[in-house]
Amino acid sequence: MDAAYPGREASVHDILELASHYRTAAILLGECSPRGKPLSHTPRRFLALHSIELHLNAFLLAKGHEPNKIRGLYHDIGERSRWAKDSGLIFRKRTEAHLAELKREYLVTRYDPAATLSQVNRVMATLEELSQKVRRVIDVDQSNKGKTAGPNL
Repeated sequence: MDAAYPGREASVHDILELASHYRTAAILLGECSPRGKPLSHTPRRFLALHSIELHLNAFLLAKGHEPNKIRGLYHDIGERSRWAKDSGLIFRKRTEAHLAELKREYLVTRYDPAATLSQVNRVMATLEELSQKVRRVIDVDQSNKGKTAGPNL
């Protein structure tokens, strides 16, 4: 097995597609999770949080951030969202505040499912906003790459 870091060669669109698959899995899992059993929503939350992280990664890569620096953030969604904001991604105030709160939620979800965390509906709403905005920015950036500045000579 190659000692290179996994995902090193993945493109922005590869990461965005993977994020989309995790988002879809979170949505589908939510459709069959029993009501009134909070622990049953832990896998959905985990998938949604991973999708949020991947959407932010795709955005940061598209904006020129180095993959190894992004990896250095580990699973800190709050810091990733701050980098994304500094790189031009605009969030609604409520979403921005929620992303800041998600600093360690990814790790806590993995290892302490009984912990008190944000509502899974709030996580899904944050994911929806983020996925729409990141896809829009990346699509616009991609379409602008083919255009040249100034008149054609």
